[in-house]
Amino acid sequence: MIFYIDTTSNYLYTALVSDEKVISEVKEKLDNNLSVYALPKVASLFEKNNILPEEVSKIIVVNGPGSFTGIRIGVTIAKMYAWALKKDITTITSLETMALSNKNNTKYKIPMIDARRGYVFAGIYDQDNNQILKNNYVNLETLKCIANDLPGDYSWISNNNIDVDKLETYDPDIFKICMKYKDKESINPHMVNPEYFKLTEAEENMNKNDREVNE
Repeated sequence: MIFYIDTTSNYLYTALVSDEKVISEVKEKLDNNLSVYALPKVASLFEKNNILPEEVSKIIVVNGPGSFTGIRIGVTIAKMYAWALKKDITTITSLETMALSNKNNTKYKIPMIDARRGYVFAGIYDQDNNQILKNNYVNLETLKCIANDLPGDYSWISNNNIDVDKLETYDPDIFKICMKYKDKESINPHMVNPEYFKLTEAEENMNKNDREVNE
């Protein structure tokens, strides 16, 4: 059985998945309450299905990019379970999960997460989920130009209100994600780290202040 968790946005996506089906899942928008309710809702997921955490064979955690705080919540919960119960754990990126869940039959798919100030976290994938453009922190207008040069049609995917045409709202296909990545190599829980793709605003300001002092 797989325990899946994604807290990289203002949504909690978590599930218990067998080889045949999703046993139970939570897809809930928690906004600023994510840090308060994520762990209780995970605990409730196990309890209401009469499943013990010890029955999980693997943990799949989405480790970014996305909300700095949100990423840390999911990663911490997943590492805690993996370390305490000595379970296999592996990571995937939020952009991979979005591409894999895409429902439009287009040649290319472009998952995006709003990174503010005209930037997004994004990548470009083909129909077989091969990465065409590496997941990155990129200017939205630059990304639009890259998309327009693709040799085929494409679709945008996001949970955010981003200024692009024909935006598909992300709805994770958790079973498909888990089946795709269930055999991905497990890693030491202590090596499971967030993938931010950029510095936090506080770190950027600190670096800016350091440069000003040195100048």
